This record gives sequence, structure tokens and C-alpha cells, in this order.
Amino acid sequence: MLETQIPVQTVEKVIGLEVVDSTNNVAKELAEQGEAANTMVLACRQTSGRGRFERTFSAEEGGVYFTLILRPRVYPSRNQSFSIKAAQAVSEALNALFHIKTKIKEPNDVLAWEPNSRSWKKICGILIEASASETKTDWMLVGIGINVNNKIPASLKDSAVSLKQLLGQDIMKEVVLEEVLEHFWRRYAEWERSVC
Repeated sequence: MLETQIPVQTVEKVIGLEVVDSTNNVAKELAEQGEAANTMVLACRQTSGRGRFERTFSAEEGGVYFTLILRPRVYPSRNQSFSIKAAQAVSEALNALFHIKTKIKEPNDVLAWEPNSRSWKKICGILIEASASETKTDWMLVGIGINVNNKIPASLKDSAVSLKQLLGQDIMKEVVLEEVLEHFWRRYAEWERSVC
């Protein structure tokens, strides 16, 4: 029996910005104005990056920060479950590119093992937001922030780490973004077609 190939989507449009308060804020405004699915808001720096419960986080230049506008055909109650799938995509991409040890801290963080301190530290945060009725999702935003070359503030050195710190060299952000998206779209296609 032949396996059915799941069609994988791609980014249809990129809105690149130098500095924003939050890529999710920009994407939300665009989504509410009817921006098409699979549009990406990509920023070099965020001044008010945020996570769950409106927690702020450092998003200085050098990291990969983006939000995807999605319009999934799933029952709205399933939207938050995609956070784990997005985290898995990032974890898989970082493992594939750099062979670093990662794990997922549910529901929305990816941690990397730092050998020097012998501890797990946050390398990626994910924020899912959605607008939906009881039966239909109007839009879903998936915001992803990855510490690549950005400097980690002194106040977060015990809990966060960048790829540059782990690998001892500057990393091409474009390579990271491309690999993450490849894994992301595969996970998204599987999730959108699953029944649970």
C-alpha cells in the first residue's frame, strides 16, 4: 500500500521590518484586515516581544523573529495544541543543522543543553494567538523567536542561551529560518489533517 503524500505549504508573502514592538502585534492587525494565509511578518528586532500571559522577552538584533498568519481548517478548540508541533519543528531544525541537544518545555519553549553550565536553557519561545468562533477559526498566529546571534541580557544568562554561545561562532540567520520553516510546514500539514 502506497503512503499518501501530504502536500506541504510554503510562505506566500514576507513582510520584512527592521524594528517592531512585536511581530504578533503587526500580524494580528494584518490578519484582522484580511491578509492572506501563509503571510510572514519578519523582524530584525522587537522592542516589546511577548510570550504567554503577556510576559515580555528580550529580542535584540541577531535573533530570528517571525510570525506566520495561518487560517487552518481545524476545529477551534485544537488551535492551542499546535504550540507543541511548532516547538517540535524548531527542535528538529536545530538538531538537524547543529546537532545540539534540545528538548521541549511544554507548552511553548524549546530548551538547549549548555555543556559549560550543565543545564537546559531557553533558546526559543513560541506564542499562539487565534480569533475563532465556536466552529470556525478566522485566523491563527504562530510567533517564533529564536536566539541565534543576539546578545543575551545579563539578567537572563542563567536561563537563556543563543546558538552563537553554544557553537562559538556567528550563525547565518537565513539558514536557520529556512530549516525551521521546512520542518514547520511539515508539522503544520500533519496537524491540520489529523483528527486529534
